[in-house]
Amino acid sequence: MEKLNLKTAKKLIDSAEQEAKKTSVQMVISLLDDGGNLVATHRMDDAWLASIDIAHNKAWTSVALKMPTSDLEEATVPKAELWGLNTTNQGKIVVFGGGIPLEKGGKVIGAIGVSGGAVPQDVQVAEAAVKTFEKEK
Repeated sequence: MEKLNLKTAKKLIDSAEQEAKKTSVQMVISLLDDGGNLVATHRMDDAWLASIDIAHNKAWTSVALKMPTSDLEEATVPKAELWGLNTTNQGKIVVFGGGIPLEKGGKVIGAIGVSGGAVPQDVQVAEAAVKTFEKEK
């Protein structure tokens, strides 16, 4: 299995930033490897400082649970089966969209996390990077 490397991360950041510019929202884009280790983080000019941790944690959640963070939305509302999940793992679990795992050969080799806009915008930007990643495979 290959690892997510900086060269690929830079391509994904470029793709995500181009998509973010279409939304006119300044964003933070974070890429982690399969162990949840930082490969690269990019903060666009004037992006929220809070988005640094949020983008990182979205990517971490996607690696740790091997799923998009958006998949957790319905299961983590009050009285749902995973209510409170976001309080585990030192509060690093993010339960709304913007984090997506990167898969190669059926294995998660990393993840992207995007923060700065409304949830649909974060997802849109993350998905643009995933499309670029899938072309690179």
